Amino acid sequence: MALEALAAALPRYAADVAANLKALTEETLLSEPQKWGCFIASAHAVATPAAVQAIEAAALAAGLSADALAAARGAAAIMAQNNVYFRALTLLKNRDYAALRSRLRMSLAFNPGVPKDDFDLWCVAVSAIHGCPDCLDSHEGALRSRGVSAEAVQTALRIAAVTHAVSRVLAGEAAAGQGVGLPVST
Repeated sequence: MALEALAAALPRYAADVAANLKALTEETLLSEPQKWGCFIASAHAVATPAAVQAIEAAALAAGLSADALAAARGAAAIMAQNNVYFRALTLLKNRDYAALRSRLRMSLAFNPGVPKDDFDLWCVAVSAIHGCPDCLDSHEGALRSRGVSAEAVQTALRIAAVTHAVSRVLAGEAAAGQGVGLPVST
């Protein structure tokens, strides 16, 4: 219900975004934890309060476990760090930095507490939002090597794109003083 209210509250100019949000909530290609984890990780990557709150409420109502919720939030957190670092290495002309150990702790990526495919799908979604080509390639390659379909990876990317768009519309409306009439939890 929370996402239906969110979609219904989006302004008319974002009707396509609202329709895509509704369609993705009904998506069946991913398992429910994979789907809702993609939504949560993407919402946390953009960090617009109304979107985070609506998506988390919908995920919990759909039965997402506390462990999966924590792991999806963790995917957003660890990829916020990794996406900045590894994207910078890609952008630097001096390749010497790529040869250095990152010296960043990222043990969550090796033991996320959920199935590795789920976590990697969530990392793909967040990496798409942050635009890190190396992290996208790394997590997509791991998924594909384990037999996850291109359509499943594409679904994670679609969820990231739509969640990002919803969040940006909400932020833009708030900045314009319009808001979308959603209650914000405290």
